[in-house]
Amino acid sequence: MSAFTLALSGFVLIHVGLSATGLRTRLVGLIGEGPYRALFSLASLALLIWMIHGYNLMRGDPFDPLNEMLWAPPDWLHWPAVVLAWFGVALAIAGVLTPGPTFAGFESRALAQETPARGVLRITRHPFLWGLALWALAHLLVNGERFALMLFGALGFMVVLGARSIDRKGKARDPEAWARFEDVTSNAPFAAIAQGRNTLVLSEIGWRGLVGAAGSLAVMLAHGMLFGAPAIATPP
Repeated sequence: MSAFTLALSGFVLIHVGLSATGLRTRLVGLIGEGPYRALFSLASLALLIWMIHGYNLMRGDPFDPLNEMLWAPPDWLHWPAVVLAWFGVALAIAGVLTPGPTFAGFESRALAQETPARGVLRITRHPFLWGLALWALAHLLVNGERFALMLFGALGFMVVLGARSIDRKGKARDPEAWARFEDVTSNAPFAAIAQGRNTLVLSEIGWRGLVGAAGSLAVMLAHGMLFGAPAIATPP
């Protein structure tokens, strides 16, 4: 098994098999919340660095079976994928800049507010996770290699399960406050707005949305230099 496969498996395992299960509660009970979060962050960072290293080795070997094409994406999917990826990264950045009831360390404080769902939380109560999922989906649309299905499929699957796990923890932590928050938000983006349970208020997103949009565009413009494949250029 390649370094890339091992690192990706480990990364998904600690986020789904550890963080999203009862094992997390047991470990927190043994070592405390702070030490657990510190160790989890260090393990995630180490696995991410290993995964990037393994990815570079794999992509540099044209004979690696993970580079085998499983399907040929049609050219017309290019621009829809660009828009989807741009929105996903912008949503993720804005989500990181918007502490709320699903943001580690802000759960109780945010739920106690009169309006716990503000800004991008009106779009989805998990803006960072769904931003990452949309980014992964965009890459699946235009990458037909075996490694792409593994990488982007696994990350998308991981964050969707992660969102459900956070919902379960929030409900268990404070059922009444969480129910009030859940009534005006949705897991899936824009679902609560479409159902009339919330409204989009662009002024609340404000500078966070601008930073997200600009940051996402910057990543796209530098995509060719960073990852060897231009994101915005029209495919041949």
